[in-house]
Amino acid sequence: MKRVLLSWSSGKDSVWALHLLRQQPDVQVVALLTTFNAAADRVAMHAVRRALVKMQAERTGLPLWEVELPWPCSNDDYECRMRAVVDRAKAEHIDAVAFGDLFLEDIRAYRVKQLAGTGLEPLFPVWGIPTDELAQSMIAAGIRAKLTCVDPAKLDASFAGREFDAALLRDLPAGIDTCGENGEFHSFVYDAPVFSSPIPVRNGEVLSRDNFVFADVMPE
Repeated sequence: MKRVLLSWSSGKDSVWALHLLRQQPDVQVVALLTTFNAAADRVAMHAVRRALVKMQAERTGLPLWEVELPWPCSNDDYECRMRAVVDRAKAEHIDAVAFGDLFLEDIRAYRVKQLAGTGLEPLFPVWGIPTDELAQSMIAAGIRAKLTCVDPAKLDASFAGREFDAALLRDLPAGIDTCGENGEFHSFVYDAPVFSSPIPVRNGEVLSRDNFVFADVMPE
């Protein structure tokens, strides 16, 4: 049985990765790994509250490994903290680290490089699935998510806070990836096949910061 640590952004791609991994009889996902902006107490980039990520982990029945990142965070700082994660994973007899990447070759190559020589295998369970098909499969399977971060240089700011649903897919302009893999948007999943129950949430404040638009998702 392959023991797997799953990189967990709180968004739909990592949730779907867990969904797919749990269908593999030779794989056991043993923990979720999330990096947090320590100053904001939120997921890096997605800006999701830590409390909500903990609710996700509870509903998957998996422990959450929380990695604290300083702000600002240099690449050296990031890699130092990830080396500590690798050491912990090896100590806990984990065999592989899985990621929810879809098609960006440079990101995949970086992950492979960082794990080279560690004894940990990089896994990409969602890799290469056409994103139009993938988005529709997620929604059909019961993924419920909200857009928490939008890059207004790529997608209108009005999309921040919207549901990731069929209506959203219809409204996305031409050239925008339906899963936001080019950085157009990020999401927070509040219900999914891998959750024991939905997370009650509501939309909070929408604000612009650091050239992005963030929609605060709040627990009810």
